[in-house]
Amino acid sequence: MINKLRDQINDYFVGKEEVVEDVLTCLLAGGHVLLEDVPGVGKTTLAKVLAKSVDMSFGRIQFTPDTLPGDVVGVSIYNMKTSEFEYKEGAIMHQIILADEINRTSPKTQSALLEAMAEESVTVDGKHYDLPKPFMVLATQNPVEFIGTFPLPEASVDRFMMRLSIGYPKEEEEVRLAKNILEGKDFETIQSVCNAQDILKLREEVAKIAISDKVISYAREIIDYTRHEQRFVIGASPRAFLSLIRASQARAYLQGRDYVKPDDVKAVAVNVLHHRLSLTPDAKIKKEKTDSVIKELVLKAKVPMEK
Repeated sequence: MINKLRDQINDYFVGKEEVVEDVLTCLLAGGHVLLEDVPGVGKTTLAKVLAKSVDMSFGRIQFTPDTLPGDVVGVSIYNMKTSEFEYKEGAIMHQIILADEINRTSPKTQSALLEAMAEESVTVDGKHYDLPKPFMVLATQNPVEFIGTFPLPEASVDRFMMRLSIGYPKEEEEVRLAKNILEGKDFETIQSVCNAQDILKLREEVAKIAISDKVISYAREIIDYTRHEQRFVIGASPRAFLSLIRASQARAYLQGRDYVKPDDVKAVAVNVLHHRLSLTPDAKIKKEKTDSVIKELVLKAKVPMEK
């Protein structure tokens, strides 16, 4: 099922196998994704293809400065016939959410989305409403557009399991993409590979992937190095450590194994930690790169010997 799902997404979302692998890792680990890239590289396409392939409901929220929390989580409307307030669902009431340009809306509206991501539920006028399961957010922000934006604070960014960048396709990939469009290959032709219940079962299997104390200590050592690295303003949080563990389990599962290897931790470390760590002004002056520093720390950590 996983192989079919991976192949189908790659068939429609051309030339970005690594990005697809990382998105599937987050899906199976129960995490959310922050897509940071220029417009037009396929962020919406990726979310739609994923939703259609797993037969899950899809919702898109186009964030603007005047977007209100009620637009996201819903509102209570007074029904004059029944003399009662009725809940009108917000855009968040879907299984896969594309939160487009999340940094264009106000912090208050951002917090409404981030609360839903953390709790998988919303509260409107004191009443609690569960979100449909499985639930996943793919949020986008544009790194080259700064006018009129409200950058996400560190505590908010920390709620995303991974930050990914799609990038421009290669020449042959872009040509193939054009041919797909000319041949009429669009979302309507996508056949579902599995459904929401299948994804929930897969998540249960991923949670059972074995991870030894030695590998846990290895992941913890990487986290600890970030906290003592002078080039970072602040180190990775305990939530980052748990995300690293969960992502490693999902990565092992996607590789067809029932146990986590140190290589799984290495494979997901940069994408899990990148957006949670900020370089100091001095490090920026020296033109240090966050990814490069993380890779240094991963190499610095002692790899446990396998049995």
